[in-house]
Amino acid sequence: MQGSDLVYFEPQHHEFVDFPSTAPDADPEQVVVAGAGPVGLAVALGLARRGVTVTLLEAGDSVSYGSRAICLSRHSLEVLDRLGVGAEFDRLSLPWTKGRSHYRDTEVLAFSMPHGVDDVRVPMVNISQSVAEQILLDAVVKDPHIRLHWRSEVTAVTQDDDQVTVTAQTPEGTRTLRARHLVASDGAHSAVRKVLGVHLEGTSYEGRYVIADIHWESELPAERQVWFDPPSNPGSTIILHRQPDDIWRVDYQLTPGEDADLETREDRIRERISRHLNWLGNTRPWTLEWSSLYRAHARALESFLHGRVLFAGDAAHLVPIFGVRGLNSGLEDADVYAWALAAVARGEAGPQLLRTVADERRDAWRQNVEQAEKSTLFMTPGTDGYRLTRDGILQLALRRPVLRHLIDPRQSSATHSRGSSLTLPATSTAVGPGPGDPLPDLRVRPCGGAATGLHALRGATFTLVAAGAPAETARAARELSAAPGAGLAVTAIATSGRPIDGVTVLEGDAVAERLGLADGEALLVRPDGLVLARLRLDAPLAPLTRHLTDQLAAGGVR
Repeated sequence: MQGSDLVYFEPQHHEFVDFPSTAPDADPEQVVVAGAGPVGLAVALGLARRGVTVTLLEAGDSVSYGSRAICLSRHSLEVLDRLGVGAEFDRLSLPWTKGRSHYRDTEVLAFSMPHGVDDVRVPMVNISQSVAEQILLDAVVKDPHIRLHWRSEVTAVTQDDDQVTVTAQTPEGTRTLRARHLVASDGAHSAVRKVLGVHLEGTSYEGRYVIADIHWESELPAERQVWFDPPSNPGSTIILHRQPDDIWRVDYQLTPGEDADLETREDRIRERISRHLNWLGNTRPWTLEWSSLYRAHARALESFLHGRVLFAGDAAHLVPIFGVRGLNSGLEDADVYAWALAAVARGEAGPQLLRTVADERRDAWRQNVEQAEKSTLFMTPGTDGYRLTRDGILQLALRRPVLRHLIDPRQSSATHSRGSSLTLPATSTAVGPGPGDPLPDLRVRPCGGAATGLHALRGATFTLVAAGAPAETARAARELSAAPGAGLAVTAIATSGRPIDGVTVLEGDAVAERLGLADGEALLVRPDGLVLARLRLDAPLAPLTRHLTDQLAAGGVR
């Protein structure tokens, strides 16, 4: 390859291996997952790690090609660590914390994402989606609980009160599987969505972006750079991101009058990118590896649960690329669905839990869109009025730094479940994460143990994190675990005190301070890291245990 010996990632193509339909007299399978993209692979792994058997159907024969969604947030890395692939993502991704925006040839914004010395992970990493999928795939094929079938396209879905029946077209004819549950994670053009007759509703934006991967040896730092109306491409917006192995992602906006068919030709893409790199002073050769065309959407299903079918990722919702919330929100879907669906599949929770988490994820889409729409209207103004407003802000920001916060790209962050029926509202205002908020992942050291992260220490379980008082923490964890019908096994962590059996005690008091916990206060944390309740260990736990029974038990609220 010109300029380097680098070989751009080429996915392996897989042969179809035949499999039987579910026999009429056989029990239904536990879960079928449609779609082996990053979200489907993550759902399958999350279920398998909880002992649930999964059949994964993929219409294609490989992981995706091209970088696509490249930015993974701190929270997504936490999710991937729970799936057992965190170390490989750490090894193959490129961390970054900063970004800069320019109006024409002048910098108008420099930002740094929050990152403290106690944070386990960096705010963001870049990694090609194709590589990310390969990491997940490598873990899937090693897991005995998962059966993956390539070239198996879903063509029909029917269901009743007890099961869902999935028909797939394969190279050897149709195959029919019966399962207790189906997770549809088969992308923006979901076949499951089509056969069920459900549709995404919302907004599609006018702006179009050409996105491209190039191999380019450059000393520019790993940071997000944006140019509005640059001299190299007047009237356009250009985004530049470094990826591992000297691969760079270049996104540039097409103006309303430009012909997409013409502008996505290889010669035109090379010309546009060359103009910008030359303007940056580049003298080195580069190669075009991959390109595509993107248009922003903010659309979702009205409900993410239809009978026994859960929708996840792009099959459930579309989020504009700006702020990098698409894949990150899909991995959140997988994290939430995995523990909840596993609890239902194992008979530890009632089916009402699936409605609860589906509604949570619909609300999470709303949270993401509220931020993403602001960024999208700035990055790709759809009318002359929006464009004039955006350009006016950029011009004023040149002279009035106080206005530069209006250019903030609003990078992805974890969503909350404050309005969920599973979340027990706080009875008083407190510093630190409250009910429904994500628990921050902090560096901790168990007494007599090695330093680790708070989430790695607690695992993928319900966890009680308390300030001091190990004996009271152990008692509360036992009482919560005994909530009638809720099927809980609550892990106990105390931030200080004398170590005792059944409680992991941490060294120092920094964690309690960071979490805003006074002595005797505690957080009950869900397997996905969201705070379910904030409580005092010296107060009666009966209201909380009744709440858990109502929300989780098979006979609970529907």
